[in-house]
Amino acid sequence: MKLADQIKIIDFVERGDERGNLVVIEGENQDIPFDIKRVFYIYGSDSTVVRGQHANRRTKFVLINVAGQSKVKVDNGFETKIISLDKPRMGLFLDTMVWKDMYDFSPDSTLLVLCSEHYDGSEYIRDYDAYIKEIREVHGNE
Repeated sequence: MKLADQIKIIDFVERGDERGNLVVIEGENQDIPFDIKRVFYIYGSDSTVVRGQHANRRTKFVLINVAGQSKVKVDNGFETKIISLDKPRMGLFLDTMVWKDMYDFSPDSTLLVLCSEHYDGSEYIRDYDAYIKEIREVHGNE
Protein backbone atom coordinates (compact mmCIF):
# COMPACT_ATOMS: atom_id res chain seq x y z
CA MET A 1 0.00 0.00 0.00
CA LYS A 2 1.51 3.31 -1.09
CA LEU A 3 0.80 6.48 0.87
CA ALA A 4 0.81 8.44 -2.41
CA ASP A 5 -2.35 6.52 -3.39
CA GLN A 6 -4.10 7.54 -0.16
CA ILE A 7 -3.32 11.26 0.01
CA LYS A 8 -3.40 14.04 -2.55
CA ILE A 9 -2.64 17.75 -2.58
CA ILE A 10 -5.51 19.68 -4.13
CA ASP A 11 -4.78 23.13 -5.57
CA PHE A 12 -8.04 25.04 -5.62
CA VAL A 13 -8.54 27.78 -8.19
CA GLU A 14 -7.87 31.21 -6.72
CA ARG A 15 -9.65 34.15 -8.26
CA GLY A 16 -9.46 37.74 -7.23
CA ASP A 17 -9.09 41.31 -8.18
CA GLU A 18 -8.37 44.63 -6.49
CA ARG A 19 -11.01 43.76 -3.86
CA GLY A 20 -9.13 40.66 -2.66
CA ASN A 21 -8.88 36.95 -3.32
CA LEU A 22 -11.60 34.36 -3.72
CA VAL A 23 -11.23 30.57 -3.54
CA VAL A 24 -14.18 28.46 -4.61
CA ILE A 25 -14.44 24.83 -3.48
CA GLU A 26 -17.22 22.68 -4.91
CA GLY A 27 -18.31 19.27 -3.69
CA GLU A 28 -19.96 16.37 -5.52
CA ASN A 29 -16.63 15.33 -7.07
CA GLN A 30 -15.94 18.72 -8.65
CA ASP A 31 -13.06 19.80 -6.39
CA ILE A 32 -13.66 17.51 -3.41
CA PRO A 33 -13.61 13.77 -4.26
CA PHE A 34 -16.66 12.99 -2.13
CA ASP A 35 -19.99 14.42 -1.07
CA ILE A 36 -19.44 16.69 1.94
CA LYS A 37 -21.49 15.55 4.94
CA ARG A 38 -19.68 17.33 7.77
CA VAL A 39 -17.55 20.46 8.16
CA PHE A 40 -15.58 21.60 11.17
CA TYR A 41 -12.66 23.88 11.85
CA ILE A 42 -9.90 24.10 14.41
CA TYR A 43 -8.58 27.43 15.67
CA GLY A 44 -6.97 28.77 18.82
CA SER A 45 -4.40 25.97 18.97
CA ASP A 46 -0.74 26.85 19.35
CA SER A 47 2.51 25.34 18.15
CA THR A 48 2.67 22.87 21.07
CA VAL A 49 -0.76 21.31 20.48
CA VAL A 50 -1.22 18.07 18.52
CA ARG A 51 -4.71 17.41 17.15
CA GLY A 52 -6.11 14.42 15.30
CA GLN A 53 -4.07 11.44 16.43
CA HIS A 54 -6.47 8.97 14.86
CA ALA A 55 -7.43 7.09 11.71
CA ASN A 56 -10.91 6.53 10.34
CA ARG A 57 -12.34 3.37 8.84
CA ARG A 58 -15.03 5.10 6.71
CA THR A 59 -14.46 8.87 6.67
CA LYS A 60 -12.39 10.67 4.05
CA PHE A 61 -11.15 14.20 4.73
CA VAL A 62 -9.92 17.34 3.01
CA LEU A 63 -7.90 19.67 5.27
CA ILE A 64 -7.47 23.35 4.33
CA ASN A 65 -5.67 25.99 6.38
CA VAL A 66 -7.87 28.92 5.40
CA ALA A 67 -5.78 31.20 7.64
CA GLY A 68 -2.27 30.78 8.98
CA GLN A 69 -0.51 27.48 8.66
CA SER A 70 -0.02 24.08 10.24
CA LYS A 71 1.60 20.76 9.52
CA VAL A 72 0.04 17.35 9.06
CA LYS A 73 1.90 14.10 9.61
CA VAL A 74 0.21 11.31 7.68
CA ASP A 75 0.97 7.63 8.15
CA ASN A 76 -0.50 4.53 6.51
CA GLY A 77 1.34 2.01 8.70
CA PHE A 78 4.14 1.62 6.15
CA GLU A 79 5.11 5.19 5.17
CA THR A 80 5.03 8.57 6.90
CA LYS A 81 5.03 12.02 5.33
CA ILE A 82 4.78 15.57 6.67
CA ILE A 83 2.81 18.13 4.69
CA SER A 84 2.82 21.88 5.39
CA LEU A 85 -0.56 23.48 4.88
CA ASP A 86 0.47 27.06 4.25
CA LYS A 87 -1.77 28.41 1.48
CA PRO A 88 -5.54 28.96 1.72
CA ARG A 89 -5.95 27.56 -1.80
CA MET A 90 -4.26 24.25 -0.86
CA GLY A 91 -6.20 21.22 0.33
CA LEU A 92 -4.95 17.87 1.57
CA PHE A 93 -7.15 14.88 0.72
CA LEU A 94 -6.87 11.94 3.12
CA ASP A 95 -8.44 8.62 2.24
CA THR A 96 -9.75 6.17 4.82
CA MET A 97 -7.33 4.42 7.19
CA VAL A 98 -4.70 7.17 7.15
CA TRP A 99 -3.38 8.12 10.59
CA LYS A 100 -3.20 11.90 10.96
CA ASP A 101 -1.51 14.27 13.40
CA MET A 102 -2.10 18.01 12.93
CA TYR A 103 0.41 20.22 14.74
CA ASP A 104 2.69 23.27 14.65
CA PHE A 105 -0.26 25.65 14.35
CA SER A 106 0.60 29.30 13.74
CA PRO A 107 -1.13 31.77 16.11
CA ASP A 108 -3.59 32.76 13.35
CA SER A 109 -4.26 29.21 12.09
CA THR A 110 -7.77 28.18 11.15
CA LEU A 111 -7.82 24.62 9.83
CA LEU A 112 -11.02 23.82 7.93
CA VAL A 113 -11.90 20.12 7.60
CA LEU A 114 -14.38 18.69 5.09
CA CYS A 115 -15.62 15.15 5.78
CA SER A 116 -17.31 12.46 3.71
CA GLU A 117 -19.34 11.11 6.66
CA HIS A 118 -21.30 12.35 9.63
CA TYR A 119 -19.53 11.89 12.97
CA ASP A 120 -19.54 8.33 14.31
CA GLY A 121 -17.07 7.74 17.11
CA SER A 122 -17.12 3.97 16.57
CA GLU A 123 -15.27 4.26 13.24
CA TYR A 124 -12.32 6.11 14.79
CA ILE A 125 -9.11 4.29 15.72
CA ARG A 126 -7.47 6.39 18.44
CA ASP A 127 -4.76 3.99 19.60
CA TYR A 128 -1.76 3.89 17.25
CA ASP A 129 -0.73 0.34 18.20
CA ALA A 130 -4.28 -0.91 17.51
CA TYR A 131 -4.18 0.96 14.17
CA ILE A 132 -0.92 -0.72 13.15
CA LYS A 133 -2.29 -4.12 14.16
CA GLU A 134 -5.45 -3.59 12.07
CA ILE A 135 -3.49 -2.35 9.04
CA ARG A 136 -1.08 -5.29 9.18
CA GLU A 137 -3.95 -7.79 9.48
CA VAL A 138 -5.46 -6.41 6.28
CA HIS A 139 -2.31 -5.65 4.26
CA GLY A 140 0.40 -7.83 5.81
CA ASN A 141 3.91 -6.38 5.95
CA GLU A 142 3.87 -5.03 2.39
